[in-house]
Amino acid sequence: MTGVPASAAGGHHRPAPAVRTAGLWNIANVLTMVRLLLVPAFVMLLMHGDGYDPAWRSFAWAAFAIAMITDLFDGHLARQYNLVTDFGKIADPIADKAIMGAALVCLSILDDLPWWVTGVILFRELGITLMRFWVIKHGVIPASRGGKLKTLAQGTAVGMYVLVLTGPLASFRWWVMAVAVALTVVTGLDYVRQAVVLRRAGLAEARAVQAEQRARTAAEAHGDAPAGSTGAAGRSGAVADDGNSVR
Repeated sequence: MTGVPASAAGGHHRPAPAVRTAGLWNIANVLTMVRLLLVPAFVMLLMHGDGYDPAWRSFAWAAFAIAMITDLFDGHLARQYNLVTDFGKIADPIADKAIMGAALVCLSILDDLPWWVTGVILFRELGITLMRFWVIKHGVIPASRGGKLKTLAQGTAVGMYVLVLTGPLASFRWWVMAVAVALTVVTGLDYVRQAVVLRRAGLAEARAVQAEQRARTAAEAHGDAPAGSTGAAGRSGAVADDGNSVR
């Protein structure tokens, strides 16, 4: 025994363990597919007849509730059991927006919900989705507690509007929707702030790396040591730390 690891001594290397790739047909993706299939089913149930039949709206509420419940599990299962796939990354947010968007639009068509409420929520959700693509190469902003509370408030409020309610519950659902709209706006603005900070940090780090590379190239051209590389790396690390602080 020399006390030196084989990898450090240039000896035999252990083969890297094979990475298991999750297949398309896993439980997380199946739940996402179920949510996607529930969207047209929900619309047909809600809009059946004149759209005001209590029984059919109860069926529509059940479809909406199932979609919202499965949304709580598919992402968690994918991360916990390493079932993340490219399909899931694309289909999961689409399923989330589709069921909520369909419910809001249908309720506004039925004059149960003001169009401005539908417009505010859809504008926020679609805008944030586009902003994710704007900053995706710089990092990912995870869901915050406010965002999760927003989703819960939206689901509860829309579910109450789908049902035919009378009396105090009919008045109470308006306040629940008001809270949902407020959380939608506040969390949307906070996400925009974090996205801008993250993108600026990413661009600053990229510029620092480029400056370091130019310094090394210039030093090598003159036959000198790459002076200043430590400072550039330090600046890059500081920016990266700043970026991580907002993620």
